[in-house]
Amino acid sequence: MADAQIPDKPALEGLEDKWDAAWTAQGTYLFDRAKAAEVGRGGIYSVDTPPPTASGSLHIGHVFSYTHTDVKVRYERMRGKTVFYPMGWDDNGLPTERRVQNYYGVRCDPSLPYVADFAPPYEGGDNKSSKAADQVPISRRNFIELCEKLTVEDEKHFEELWRKLGLSVDWTQTYRTISDETIRTSQLAFLKNLERGEAYQSLAPTLWDIDFRSAIAQAELEDREQPAAYHRVAFHKTDGSGDVHIETTRPELLAACVALVAHPDDPRYQPMFGSTVRTPIFDVEVPVLAHPLAQQDKGSGIAMICTFGDVTDIIWWRELDLPNRTILGQDGRVIAEAPEALTSQKAKDAYAELAGKTVFSAKKRIVELLQESGELIGDPKPFTHPVKFYEKGDRPLEIVSTRQWYLRNGARDEALRDNLIELGREISWHPDFMRVRFENWTNGLTGDWLVSRQRFFGVPIPVWYGLDENGDRDYDTVLIPSHDRLPVDPTTDVPDGYSADQRGVPGGFVGESDIFDTWATSSLTPQLAGGWERDPELWSLVAPFDLRPQGQDIIRTWLFSTLLRSALEDSRAPWSDAAISGFIVDPDRKKMSKSKGNVVTPADILVQHGSDAVRYWAASSRLGTDAAFDPQNPTQIKIGRRLAIKVLNAAKFVLSFPVPEGAEVTHALDASMLATLDGVVRDATKALEAYDHARALEISESFFWTFCDDYLELVKERAYNQTDVGQASAALALHIALETLLRLFAPVLSFAAEESWSWFHDGSVHTAAWPEPLGIEGDPAVLVAASEALVGIRRAKTEAKASQKTPVARVTIAASEASLAALRLAEGDLKAVGRIAEIEYADAEATAVSDIELAPVEV
Repeated sequence: MADAQIPDKPALEGLEDKWDAAWTAQGTYLFDRAKAAEVGRGGIYSVDTPPPTASGSLHIGHVFSYTHTDVKVRYERMRGKTVFYPMGWDDNGLPTERRVQNYYGVRCDPSLPYVADFAPPYEGGDNKSSKAADQVPISRRNFIELCEKLTVEDEKHFEELWRKLGLSVDWTQTYRTISDETIRTSQLAFLKNLERGEAYQSLAPTLWDIDFRSAIAQAELEDREQPAAYHRVAFHKTDGSGDVHIETTRPELLAACVALVAHPDDPRYQPMFGSTVRTPIFDVEVPVLAHPLAQQDKGSGIAMICTFGDVTDIIWWRELDLPNRTILGQDGRVIAEAPEALTSQKAKDAYAELAGKTVFSAKKRIVELLQESGELIGDPKPFTHPVKFYEKGDRPLEIVSTRQWYLRNGARDEALRDNLIELGREISWHPDFMRVRFENWTNGLTGDWLVSRQRFFGVPIPVWYGLDENGDRDYDTVLIPSHDRLPVDPTTDVPDGYSADQRGVPGGFVGESDIFDTWATSSLTPQLAGGWERDPELWSLVAPFDLRPQGQDIIRTWLFSTLLRSALEDSRAPWSDAAISGFIVDPDRKKMSKSKGNVVTPADILVQHGSDAVRYWAASSRLGTDAAFDPQNPTQIKIGRRLAIKVLNAAKFVLSFPVPEGAEVTHALDASMLATLDGVVRDATKALEAYDHARALEISESFFWTFCDDYLELVKERAYNQTDVGQASAALALHIALETLLRLFAPVLSFAAEESWSWFHDGSVHTAAWPEPLGIEGDPAVLVAASEALVGIRRAKTEAKASQKTPVARVTIAASEASLAALRLAEGDLKAVGRIAEIEYADAEATAVSDIELAPVEV
C-alpha cells in the first residue's frame, strides 16, 4: 500500500503540474524499446499522431480531437500493449511564413544578401502589419532563421498545453517537419518516387494564389460564394452571316480566348462546329468546337474557352488541343506582352490599356471598351457563385502556366486509383462512413498531386538543372544527389561533377529554388516518427502503425497523401485503423475556425475548470460527431468537473474503511454490486475496442453514480460497524469497486484517477492492468431492487417534509415478486440507511413505497 497521505479536502487544483512532473520523472509513458523487441509487433500499439501546425496557438478543437486519441492510447497501454505515442510539430508551410511576416514585420526577398545578427523591426508588437509595403525585406536565409526561431517558441507553448491536458505522449519521441533528419527523409522519399517514375515535372496551367505567389494543389481548395455578373458579348462569324452571343463572367480574359465551345448535341450550334468566329475588341479568329462538358442550359449554351478562366478551361484546352494565350502573370495582373495572335494595331492598343492592371481593373476597362464598340449586349446581370480559393488565402485563385513538380496519385492511372481504394477498404474506419469520403475524393481527382511550392521555409526539392550553352535551363538534364548526400539545399549545395563557380553560367548548373508542399512532408509522418530508412529496427517494430487519428476535413489531404506515399513505397496501408473526429462548432452550429473569428483557445478553460473536466467534455462525443462549445456556458465541462471531484471524494470515503485480513465477499448486496460492475467492465471494454470512448465513459459514469448515490449509502452503516458480520464483505467490495472504477476512469479522468490511486497503491494507475470481470457470483437484481426502494424511501420522507435522518417505524414497499425476493436479501442495509424499524412487502408491477410511518420524535 502506498504511503501517500489522503488530503483532508481533496481538490483538482494543482494535480496537472504534480502528476506531469511525476510521470516525466518516472518515465511512465516512455516507449520501452527492449520490451517492444521482446513482445514483437503484435504486442505494440503505435500511433501516427497528427503534428499540429506550429504557427500561432492551439484551439479547443485540437483539445477535442487529441483527447480522443489519448483515451484510446491509455486504454491500450493498460491492456498491456507497449505503446509508441510520438508527437510531431508541423513547422513548414505557408501559415508559418505568414505568421513570421506579421510577427516580425518582415518579408522574404531572395535577391538580398544575408545579414549576420539581423534584428527584426519588432516581435509581435502592436505595429505589426500584413501589408507587404509595411514589411522590411530580408534575405531568404535571414527569413528562414526567423521562421526557425518562432516555430521553436510556438512548439514550447504547445508542449506545455499538451502536458497540461495530460496527453500521455512519449516526449522523447518527437520530430519537426523542418529538421535536418526530416529534410533527409522527405528528400529521400521523393528521389525514390523520381527513380520509379512516380514523380515528374511539367509546364502546365496551375492554380495560383497571387498573394502567396505559389501554386496550390487540388486538395487545398475551397469554394466561397462571390459576387459576379454575366456579360453578354457578341462574337462575329467569319462568313459574315451574323453574330454569336456568349455569356461570360470573365470578360477581362477576352484577349486569352482560344475557342468557343458548345455541347455536341445542341442543335443550335451543331451547324457551326468546325467553323470560326472573330473575337470582339481583339478581332482574333478562333474555332467553334464541341465538347460534352459544355452546358446547354447555361447562359446562351455556348461558352468561350480562355487560357485560363477556370478549371473547365484547362480540361477543354487539354482535350481539344488548343493553343495557350495566357495573359495573367503570377502577380495577378495582366502581363505587358500581348499574345502573338493579336496582330492588328487596334487589338494591340486595346491590350495596352489592360496591361499592368489587376483582374478587377482590367474587367472594368474591357467592359467600357465593349460598351463603346457595341459588342456588349445589354447590361451585366449580377449574381453570386462559388469561386475557388486557397483554403488559407484571401483572394480568388487565378490559373497561370508554370513549371511544377507532380506526384502521380491515381487521377490518370486507373490501376493506382483502384489500388488506393482497395487499401482504403483494408483500413478499419471509425466511424465507418468516413471511408466513403475518402473514396469519393479519390474517385474525383482531376489531376496529379502538385507537390512544388514557390515559397521559402520548407523542404528543398533536391534537384539541379544543367544549363545549355546559352545559359538556359535544360529541363531534360535533371541532376540529383546520391542518397548518402542528403539532406541538400540546391540553392547553396553543388551537384556531383560540378564546382561552385559553375553555378548560373552557360554549361554549368542552377539549383531548384522551389520547396515541397507541406503535405509532401506531412504525408510521411509514419516514416518520420518511425525511423524509416534511419532506424530499421524501430520501423520494423512500429510500422505499419495501428492508428491514424485526425479531423474529417483533412481526409483529402493528410490521410489520402499518407496512404498514397505508403502505397507507392511499401505497397500497403500505413495503419490498420483511422479514427476521425468531428468538428467543434460554436453555439450557432458554425464550425470554429480562425477565418471566422470564433475560435476558442483552451488555456484559460483548462485553468478554470481543470484538465479532467475538459477531457470529460471531449470524451463525451463520439468519433465523427460534431460538438457544440459555448465558452460562456460550458455545461458538459462543468459536469466533468463535478464527476472528477466526486471520484476524489468517493475514493477518500471508501479508503476510510479498512479491509480485514482474509476478508471475502459474502453479502448478497455486495456480490450484486460487483456482478453489476463485471457487466460494466465487459461493456466498457467492448466499446473501447470499437473506438467508442463516449459509450465506455457513459457506461462507467452511469454505474459510478449508482455506486455513490445508492450502494455507498446502503452499505456505509455496515461498513462502519466493526461488529457486523458483513463489515468485511462491505469493505472488501468497496475497495474492489474503487480499484476497478479508477482504472475505468483513468483514460478520461487521468489526473483524478492517478491522484486517488496513489493513496493506496504504488505505481501509476496508467500502467496498471485494465480491469477484467472478477466472476463473483451475484444477482444484479439485488442492487437494482435496493436502489429503487432507497429512492422511494427518500422521496417519501421528502414528501412528508421530514429529514432523511428521521427514523421510520414502518414502511410498506410494493414490488414484483422477483424484486421483492431480491430486496429481502438487502433488507438489513436498507433498514440501516433508512433508519427503518420494520419493512412490510406488497405485490405490485413496479417498485414503490406505498406507505410510510415515521417514528415519533423524542422530546
